[in-house]
Amino acid sequence: MSAGQDQRGEAFLQKLEAAGYLPCDPSILQPADVFLDLSGEDMRGRLLRASDSAADFCLRPEFTIPVSLAYLASPQAGEAAAFCCHGPVFRQRPGLSPEFLQAGVENFGRNDREAADAEILALALEAAGARDWSIRIGDASLLTALLEKLALPPVWLRRIRSGLAKGQKLDDILNPVMEGAVDHSGVLAALDGADKAGARALVEDLLKIAGISALGGRTSGEIADRFLEQAELRSGAGLDADKRVVLAEFFAVEGHPDKASAKLRTLFEAVGLDLTPEMDSFDQRLNFLAARGIDLNAIHFSAGFARNLDYYTGFVFEAFEAGAPDDAPVFAGGRYDRLLSTLGAKSDIPAVGAAIWIERLNPANGAR
Repeated sequence: MSAGQDQRGEAFLQKLEAAGYLPCDPSILQPADVFLDLSGEDMRGRLLRASDSAADFCLRPEFTIPVSLAYLASPQAGEAAAFCCHGPVFRQRPGLSPEFLQAGVENFGRNDREAADAEILALALEAAGARDWSIRIGDASLLTALLEKLALPPVWLRRIRSGLAKGQKLDDILNPVMEGAVDHSGVLAALDGADKAGARALVEDLLKIAGISALGGRTSGEIADRFLEQAELRSGAGLDADKRVVLAEFFAVEGHPDKASAKLRTLFEAVGLDLTPEMDSFDQRLNFLAARGIDLNAIHFSAGFARNLDYYTGFVFEAFEAGAPDDAPVFAGGRYDRLLSTLGAKSDIPAVGAAIWIERLNPANGAR
């Protein structure tokens, strides 16, 4: 990393501190299991891990989980608190150094969620300085509410969320190709529609007969569950033609956020689904964004936009400088209300944050 990048990161941190965010410097060495359990598939595959006889560690790949753990260990846990940080993070990156600079901003415990969402996005924009921004947003809570209203089986909920995070097209998500080169169609056909407990026992018995107790890090029980999931996906159970049409129309909605809101409300009314609370929250957030001086014309909403980390539960966003590639946002983040309870809090705690890639900040642009 260059001295210039470090200076830009320090300047960014100073602006965050001036906005009332307390500096936080979580340990570089982190427990690997937390990231393996809670990060997306992409992040899990890029961890830099180190083990000793007692535990499995990794070098911190990002700031959200480490800052969340520090917050839960602090006297402020459960209360409104805001933190910022700056320093190296570590990920396997083919052709690039695994060490690079990030800044982070995290806001916990605020019940005025829409206002907090707008504050995080506005704060990141302000700290980065005047630039030609292109902003992409989505709403994981809106998608979750729709999937729940459609009463999709859990296997389809997981597949849709996972597919979106990987950037897959809807047709590929809804028409899965079964995993592996081996043809398991006979086994899958036998499991299709079978009693789940009995089918699971059958697969486990077959694995025992074959002398397989674990494969690829999965236990025989996990392998059996995977077979059952594939059988359910293969049959298309719980995902009829009408639901496919609704999903296709939902994921086709994109563009200016105000126009997208009108299209979504029209769609939900037409198919008889009441998502009024979620849409009211969506519109209220747009009002707060506009009140913070953010040009809504610079924002592109996409119903199918999702970030590649598993813990996001609501508003998500990425911001690019003009001309930047689609996979290189200057900053990105979103809402993760359930992460804190997963990390040990007694109940969910509202939380929203953003990560800033210091190396992607063009020093020729913006205020420093």
